[in-house]
Amino acid sequence: MSTDTTPEQPLTPGARRILDVASKLFYRHGIHAIGVDTIAAESGVTKRTLYDRFGSKDNLVAAYLNARARRWRETVTTRLHDAPPDPVARALVPFDALPDWLTPSTRGCGFINAFAELPEPDHPGQRIVVAEKQWLRTLFHDLLTEAGASHDDVDPLTTQLLSLHEGAIISYAIANDTSAAVATRAAAKTLITGALPEPAAE
Repeated sequence: MSTDTTPEQPLTPGARRILDVASKLFYRHGIHAIGVDTIAAESGVTKRTLYDRFGSKDNLVAAYLNARARRWRETVTTRLHDAPPDPVARALVPFDALPDWLTPSTRGCGFINAFAELPEPDHPGQRIVVAEKQWLRTLFHDLLTEAGASHDDVDPLTTQLLSLHEGAIISYAIANDTSAAVATRAAAKTLITGALPEPAAE
């Protein structure tokens, strides 16, 4: 299970401040709504410094999404490392990670939001978003295979779990359903348990 994202380049303190400010603004207000002038001003740097550090707004957007992807993957993989060996529990880890991840995420999924704003398939930010969702799909697929789900069940069940997971994020943010993560975890557990072979009788 790879956790690789685009390697993070070492950042100067000024570049880190720019990225932190840009990340907050892009997530809260949208990528197109925020220009480099605003980011530079709120970061306390000149526009020239911003371009010196990142080259373009597109590169800054990609850096924001890549940093977010890295944080999410690290959150999940840390929980996987600490999870009990029970295969069902391991397959549910992405759901277990949701409550803490969603608490500050008042604008929903930053990747879905970015995808809606970046229709160009060759935009570096869109490529990161697509890779992030593919990573989660592959993770579910691998965990279900580990758990012993049959070959015929793994693909449809992977789609079901990914849909539940993404739906929980949307329900939490848009419908203000604070129970979404818990409810979808319960549904996912039912699906996973039903797809696994019965333990052999002793």
